[in-house]
Amino acid sequence: MKEDIAVPIMPKSVSVRTVPAGAARPATWLRTAGIVLAGSAFVAVCAHVVLPLNFTPVPLTLQTFAVLVLGLMLSPRLAAGTLTAYLVEGALGLPVFSPVPMVVGGMAHLLGPTGGYLLAYPAAAFLIASMSRRTGGSFAGTLGSAAAGDLLMLGCGALWLGALTHGSIASILGLGVIPFLPGEGLKIAAAAGVTFGYYRFRRQVV
Repeated sequence: MKEDIAVPIMPKSVSVRTVPAGAARPATWLRTAGIVLAGSAFVAVCAHVVLPLNFTPVPLTLQTFAVLVLGLMLSPRLAAGTLTAYLVEGALGLPVFSPVPMVVGGMAHLLGPTGGYLLAYPAAAFLIASMSRRTGGSFAGTLGSAAAGDLLMLGCGALWLGALTHGSIASILGLGVIPFLPGEGLKIAAAAGVTFGYYRFRRQVV
């Protein structure tokens, strides 16, 4: 006599669904694209808050504040990608850069007196994001990360300005660095405060 073998039968009310590994990718891509577009739009809006200075071709804007905030809030790759997208938008002629006298837009901005600052944005955002994630989320670490990225932007801007004008170190510092230090200090503190406050509030809510 053959022995009966009991085969477990799954109840009809229980169903197992296998979700394809790539099913979530479109949603992730859409979310990433939305962040990139929103971030680049944020930088563009801040770029049009401008205070021209009559002694230098470099205007005082809120652009760097936007770069600091994005660097502190996004991952390194996403922050750098967002700022790269911003530069591409500007190079294609979209009105996302700060208005500069004698510069009509597009690639002229990237090759003009403010080109060094602009081209440093992706690297600065990457640096800020990388450093801020290694500091454990402390306010001092957030502040230091923002300061490091800001110094990178100022340094690249000054080097570019020096290459264009062939001026002395003292004149370049007077045109592209020293006049902006007080304002950059305020932007660093504001960006660190906004970011630190946001994450602290979110931790309390969650």
